[in-house]
Amino acid sequence: MIARLIRWSIANRFLVLLATLMLSAWGVYSLQRTPLDALPDLSDVQVIIRTSYPGQAPQLVENQVTYPLTTTMLSVPGAKTVRGYSFFGDSFVYVLFEDGTDLYWARSRVLEYLNQVQSRLPPGAKASLGPDATGVGWIYQYALVDRRGTQDAGQLRALQDWFLKFELKTVPNVAEVASVGGMVRQYQVVLDPDKLAAHGIPHTRVVEAIQRANQEAGGSVLELGEAEYMVRASGYLQSLDDFRQVPLVTTEAGVSVRLGDVARIQIGPEMRRGIGELDGEGEAAGGVIVMRSGKNALETIAAVKAKLRTLQASLPPGVEIVPVYDRSGLIERAVENLGFKLLEEFAVVAVVCFVFLFHLRSAFVAIVSLPLGILMAFIVMHHQGVNANIMSLGGIAIAIGAMVDAAVVMIENAHKHLEHWAHEHPGQTLDGEARWRVIGDSAAEVGPALFFSLLIITLSFIPVFTLEAQRT
Repeated sequence: MIARLIRWSIANRFLVLLATLMLSAWGVYSLQRTPLDALPDLSDVQVIIRTSYPGQAPQLVENQVTYPLTTTMLSVPGAKTVRGYSFFGDSFVYVLFEDGTDLYWARSRVLEYLNQVQSRLPPGAKASLGPDATGVGWIYQYALVDRRGTQDAGQLRALQDWFLKFELKTVPNVAEVASVGGMVRQYQVVLDPDKLAAHGIPHTRVVEAIQRANQEAGGSVLELGEAEYMVRASGYLQSLDDFRQVPLVTTEAGVSVRLGDVARIQIGPEMRRGIGELDGEGEAAGGVIVMRSGKNALETIAAVKAKLRTLQASLPPGVEIVPVYDRSGLIERAVENLGFKLLEEFAVVAVVCFVFLFHLRSAFVAIVSLPLGILMAFIVMHHQGVNANIMSLGGIAIAIGAMVDAAVVMIENAHKHLEHWAHEHPGQTLDGEARWRVIGDSAAEVGPALFFSLLIITLSFIPVFTLEAQRT
């Protein structure tokens, strides 16, 4: 069959060249759209549920939050493993799905079951899904540095949380922008227990008073002079003086006791359990860019860098965005290494053909077959959703050697047949169809053997392709 295919290809050279051009164009198209990354994504299809239950001990979080969530998620369709972790004030539940499950289908199913269990959670517990990313989605990290020393850790964190974070979330394929370091500013009410006892004010009344004072209310509309006026009461607390003026109770003498009379109002940092530090020069605030699952890491990083360059002009004077982690360098080096190895193969094949056959044009057979084989590999990778990473590019580099061996064997056999024909027909010139016939005979002689040898090499990789999931 292989011999007949070779002879048919020689007889229909135009169709073969046309098919080669079409495959080349298809391969270039697939190459441009294959996601580029450095690390192979071997993580499971998982959905993370984070539940915040502020101020509660880990055992209480385990009993009232983690346990109801894990028992409910056990019945999610396609879920194979459910893992729960309880910390101080936080609960994390990991739902792992079978291989091949669509991530967004899994997220919708988890969200559906999360709505069912919401009524069983404590009133103060707030559950949310993690980003649609994987364990290798951490592609870029930056830090905010104030060279002039005019911004403190709280102001740098505010720039990150209320400016950079929202802007970077608009970048395509960015799933999450996680803030790191700095201090989260908050209004703090430090109650004086002696003054509260003197006025007979319980702690719950202070909390209720602050909640009632920090809200807005809307009424109906009034029609005056053929015009409508909307009634609206604005009551948001915007300064320390607003907090101090919040009324708590009125004494029998008609004197109003305000929050500032029984507490100290201040702006301070939120309690934190970690810090961010850069180059031993002190604390720094920053952000981590997490890429959406299955997207092109190199394109996403380039878009993030372009966005950060645009945002730099809007930061206060002296504040700079310093890159801390950038995976694009590793990706570019991996691609550059493959290109360099490919050029090395071209050079070696050309030298071998010239030294042993004294025929430089024969090297073009191997030189043309190598990029065609690589482009065909990218066609398969693109349609199977496999990204170009160190592992897949390394496999291509290994396969190049087998392809070169087959091409060199076929070239050498063709030269032997041409020499044999010249020996049997001295003084005659071999050209036209007679030459193609000799080339076809030489290719048909070694073609089946080369095909089956390459097939055996390919079959040896089948156990690798059948690997799935992870042993636990």
